[in-house]
Amino acid sequence: MPGASAGCPILGDFASGPDMITLDIPIIRLNPDARLPTSAHGPDEDAGLDLYSVEETTIAPGTWTGVGTGLAIAIPPGYEGQVRPRSGLARKFGVTLVNSPGTIDPGYRGEVRVLMINHGPEPYTVRPGDRIAQLVIGAYAAVNWQVEEGLADSSRGDGGFGSTGS
Repeated sequence: MPGASAGCPILGDFASGPDMITLDIPIIRLNPDARLPTSAHGPDEDAGLDLYSVEETTIAPGTWTGVGTGLAIAIPPGYEGQVRPRSGLARKFGVTLVNSPGTIDPGYRGEVRVLMINHGPEPYTVRPGDRIAQLVIGAYAAVNWQVEEGLADSSRGDGGFGSTGS
């Protein structure tokens, strides 16, 4: 984040990229077997951190369930957690997330749970320690609505769904 300084209580040191920062995010294990989110290749190559299951459950075709990670986090104001599907689960088994991306708000302090759905033809079993989703931490802006009588013109105008013709 441009202008961020090292030593800030929320922002850690700059990571290796020129504008990359690290965030200090408190996390607790609600389950002793919970694994901290990890990156396979580090922050220069992976935006997402793998989330791991602490439960065993089988998801029948066409059904969904919430799967616990055994973790609770305290995301700082100005940031959100985005829970996203793992492409390998979707490609190999037709398993993805019901609400993708799921949002973890900065005020939420409960367990991070992943709402998984099975679009595949066979039951899918999640086991403790399985990678079930990715967590991406993103910034968001506070909004002050400016009520106006009209909006500036644009080339798209009010063209909505399907307006590009493709």
